[in-house]
Amino acid sequence: MKSSSFLLLVIVWMVMESRADLPGTWELLVADAGIASMHTAVTRFNTVVLLDRTHIGPTHKRLTQRHCLKDPVLKRDCYAHSALFDLTAGKIRPLMILTDTWCSSGQFLSDGTLLQTGGDGDGVKKIRRFTPCEPTSFCDWEELEDAELSQGRWYSTNQILPDGSVIIVGGRAATSVEFFPARRHGGAVNFPFLAETEDTQIDNLYPYLHLLPDGHLFVFANNKAVLYDYKKNVVLRKYPQLDGGPRNYPSAGSSVMLSLTGDYAAATIVVCGGAQYGAFIEKSIDTPAHGSCGRIEATKPDSVWEMEDMPFGRIMGDMVMLPTGEVLIINGAQAGTQGFEMASQPCLYPLLYRPDEPAGLRFMTLNPGSVPRMYHSTANLLPDGRILIAGSNPHYFYNFNAEFPTELRIEAFSPEYLLQEKANIRPTIIELPEKITYGGDFDILVTTELPVVGIVEVNIASAPFATHSFSQGQRMVKLRVSSAVPNGLGAYRISCTAPPDGRVAPPGYYMVFAVNTGVPSVAKWVKLH
Repeated sequence: MKSSSFLLLVIVWMVMESRADLPGTWELLVADAGIASMHTAVTRFNTVVLLDRTHIGPTHKRLTQRHCLKDPVLKRDCYAHSALFDLTAGKIRPLMILTDTWCSSGQFLSDGTLLQTGGDGDGVKKIRRFTPCEPTSFCDWEELEDAELSQGRWYSTNQILPDGSVIIVGGRAATSVEFFPARRHGGAVNFPFLAETEDTQIDNLYPYLHLLPDGHLFVFANNKAVLYDYKKNVVLRKYPQLDGGPRNYPSAGSSVMLSLTGDYAAATIVVCGGAQYGAFIEKSIDTPAHGSCGRIEATKPDSVWEMEDMPFGRIMGDMVMLPTGEVLIINGAQAGTQGFEMASQPCLYPLLYRPDEPAGLRFMTLNPGSVPRMYHSTANLLPDGRILIAGSNPHYFYNFNAEFPTELRIEAFSPEYLLQEKANIRPTIIELPEKITYGGDFDILVTTELPVVGIVEVNIASAPFATHSFSQGQRMVKLRVSSAVPNGLGAYRISCTAPPDGRVAPPGYYMVFAVNTGVPSVAKWVKLH
């Protein structure tokens, strides 16, 4: 007994030591948010919209009695299924959602309003709107009465376009696209690519959409991708098939478009992870996920997928663009598939994907968390450079006694660039215009404790709608900048040029980060128009 106990202590010590040696830190932000956030979005007022679904039974956050709803599960539902988290005060207040937002989609509009579309049941054709406000003011969900989707959309994807409108693509039994506001022709437009990518598991749900700097859409579903001219409803190019099996829901991998930079002509797409085909049909929770990643320069003629492997197989991982242009891969499991109680072996280790390194050296394993984040978990970049981690409910209702219980804790993961020993090179933005215009020049003023060496980057990041392992509308643009010029009292002035047009960065609110030697500032919000 003594020897086995000693061996156990040695193993625990080794695990703790290995964790201590890996970059990144974790902190608990909220012990009980009241709801498990299936959908998460960060607003320009540094608040976070948390959104689950209705018809799920009781949550831990109550509404006032006068706001109770009729509900097929509870008959009289007095529980909140959405909430607003104030990052500064650490407080959460309930929001009122009327129709079912289960597996719905969303996107911020150019005026900062959060558009929310579709869902299940009574929400399948619904369009909702949340207009963010200062934390000291009151704002809530509005369900539009004068507009609805022309086709029911469950598991669809939204993307803001260069003119500020939104395209809504796909969904269960919806092989079409439509727009908000509705186009003159009205209704849905057939998109045959979605029918072509259906299989017996319907692995084309929540398609990956990326707006390329030429104004066309890169659309990925199942294991195929096309270049889509949404104005003419024409497929301009079919990309090579990505090996490794299906990548979209329910075989969920994840995808990002890497930072746009230079002359903004090139765009590179990365797709990582996914479940083995058949795991969903067979409800096999133990089938190992695969860890392959494909990378393709979508704007280059005749480009092909460059393949590499992550250190772990992973499904339901979230890919988050960091202010530096690197990518954080976090959350998910190493076996099974998406769906209720259909995954096992949580993947607690985040990965850092460094796109400028050569293949084989791009992945760095980071400090693991301790909370399994399985089905219906999310990850979002915060203005201070941390990553907010929320959700995880692999059950139809809330279940706190299962092997992987419904998760109401909200955490933050701090990448290595936020280590205390790097604090003296972290810049602070002290002057920035509230609005910038396409192609216009503007200055920002930053300070640092130590003198600036080299170029301070100025990078802008959108605030996406994160759900089901894909951040809808996620975008990072590295601006053209001059060298930092000393401006007295430890301050530096940096001249910047805004993106040239809405194809490079659609109109709206962006987080602006100054990045000094790989260390980002706290972001300030700017409106691009």
